[in-house]
Amino acid sequence: MSSSTPNSASPSSDAQIIHFHSHKKIYPRWVTGYFNNWRIFFVVATQLFFYGVPWLEINGRQALLFDIANSKFYIFGLVFLPQDFIYLMALLLVSAFGLFVWTAIGGRLWCGYACPQTVYTEIFLWIEKWTEGDRSARIKLDQAPLSARKIRIKTLKHTIWIALSLFTGLTFVAYFTPMSELQSGLATLSIGPWDTFWILFYGLATYGNAGWLREQVCQHMCPYSRFQSTMFDKDTLIISYDSNRGEPRGARAIGSDYQLQGLGECISCTMCVQVCPVGIDIRDGLQYECIGCTACIDACDQVMDQVGYPRGLIRYTTANQLENPAHQARWWTHFRRPQLALFSVMLLMVMAVSAYSLQHHQPLKAEIVRERNTLLRELANGELENVYRVRLQNTAEHPREFMLAVTGLVGINTEIDRNEALQLAGTQSREFVVRVRTAASHAKAGANPIQFSIRARDDAAVQIHEAATFFGH
Repeated sequence: MSSSTPNSASPSSDAQIIHFHSHKKIYPRWVTGYFNNWRIFFVVATQLFFYGVPWLEINGRQALLFDIANSKFYIFGLVFLPQDFIYLMALLLVSAFGLFVWTAIGGRLWCGYACPQTVYTEIFLWIEKWTEGDRSARIKLDQAPLSARKIRIKTLKHTIWIALSLFTGLTFVAYFTPMSELQSGLATLSIGPWDTFWILFYGLATYGNAGWLREQVCQHMCPYSRFQSTMFDKDTLIISYDSNRGEPRGARAIGSDYQLQGLGECISCTMCVQVCPVGIDIRDGLQYECIGCTACIDACDQVMDQVGYPRGLIRYTTANQLENPAHQARWWTHFRRPQLALFSVMLLMVMAVSAYSLQHHQPLKAEIVRERNTLLRELANGELENVYRVRLQNTAEHPREFMLAVTGLVGINTEIDRNEALQLAGTQSREFVVRVRTAASHAKAGANPIQFSIRARDDAAVQIHEAATFFGH
């Protein structure tokens, strides 16, 4: 019997040899076309929202602000408190199931058009193209020896990248610290240490991810690229190369009859590879690295126009349509799928419950707590008294006055310490001491259920009811 070590294993053995390659920089070629126009639209739309919203005001307050320090979240005129955490859960569920439905129908459309990593990489590539030129110019510049021209071009590019990254970091922090405070802090160089840290941290993340890591984030860091295949089936729209039309590929003279030469429609121009921001060859089939940016479709369609072949050699299609071209006419089959139906039903359920809850959301919170020091007090007139601490939170943006009523026992009456009016400013919280009394004969020994009802004077629809307990003897 012979023995072997890992070092002595022959190429014909069952041992698997894994080769690790250092990262090779990708130089995507600039491409124009129908899908590129849509990418530009979504880049502009998402960034107008991101950079513009912190400058919008509603009711004299920033329209979208997550004030973590004061535990208040202002979302386009609505105010949410930590007790409204359920809405955050609902938002996360809607986002998750929405992504599942979107992926089951259209593959990685989110990655290709709206993912922040894709969007900022696209913006940084625009800047790189503007400063250094298109693909061939960038390759030559990187390969050229160090010179004053190279230093000047690279410095200009990185200066713009860093400026945009810092502004992005500032905008990100403005969703947690009002933009007005950040502006005044910048003017006086008095921004707090935490704000400064997060501006620099998010700016560095933007600069590093979009400027240097780029496709590596999608390939090695993003979990979505790994599990998205579980939501694919043969009716999911994917970007695919039609090998039935394209193979065998090969170069040919323009105007020649490629069929007589035994060739397919692919002329091996590699334009689809040159424009790909993640550096894959779509002709090798569906790959998890593909982010669905559609640059290869635009590039291939332009080549097909030039050589006089029909468009669509690379196109949005499904596995079923590639296997059976007649399947293309039955478009409704995309939606008759158990997987899609399940995701859609769950998404609609969460959206319906959330919409109903928001529709009946009351801009008022109340917490009723019994006085801990005194369980029961008997007054000189024979009445029994229980003391409660009522904490009210007016979550509306404007001041309100409320009325309090307690029911559940015969002859019950209430008194607020110091005869304070239940008045609260916008988004204010206050605590009131409320004394509840009734005759001893009206309360049985032990716990008696009662109910606190609180209603706004200016709007009868704003009211809540809280259960409490009145102790008798």
